[in-house]
Amino acid sequence: MSGSQASLPPRLVVVMGVSGSGKTTLAQSLATMFDWPFEEGDSLHPAANVEKMHGGIPLTDDDRAPWLEKCHDWLVAHREGGGVLTCSALKRAYRDVLRRDLSVTFVYLHAPEALIASRMTHRPGHFMPASLLPSQLATLEPPGANEHAIEIDSEYTPDQALSEIVEKLRHDPA
Repeated sequence: MSGSQASLPPRLVVVMGVSGSGKTTLAQSLATMFDWPFEEGDSLHPAANVEKMHGGIPLTDDDRAPWLEKCHDWLVAHREGGGVLTCSALKRAYRDVLRRDLSVTFVYLHAPEALIASRMTHRPGHFMPASLLPSQLATLEPPGANEHAIEIDSEYTPDQALSEIVEKLRHDPA
């Protein structure tokens, strides 16, 4: 399905999950398919956060607060035409910041820890070391039934996962 073959009304989608779950790959594909704007949430982190993570130090809630506000601002700026944002959105409180006064669909990607650790170890040029995966998993609060989230097994190939996301979005009232 290319962008010209697929259609969905514009909506705000946050592709979420721990680092290495496949957020960027799937979010970029989804944005391309529907010709929606895309933002890599990691690019919105303050430099101090990137330095901290690069050094293997987990972020605190206080560290994440300004970043989450920047992510929310991006969503607000795209509320009319829709868009796709990647953001770990590990806690419900973080997702509450992102969806504040907005209609947001979360796409929660999950896979076994060993697979995610392998992906993190083999991806070039990313600031998040695999050593931080346990702290992300410890922080993770999977979305609850009342959070407007679509759960996707990211063990699938990217094409399989994208097909499942699109199918679920088609049947999901925004």
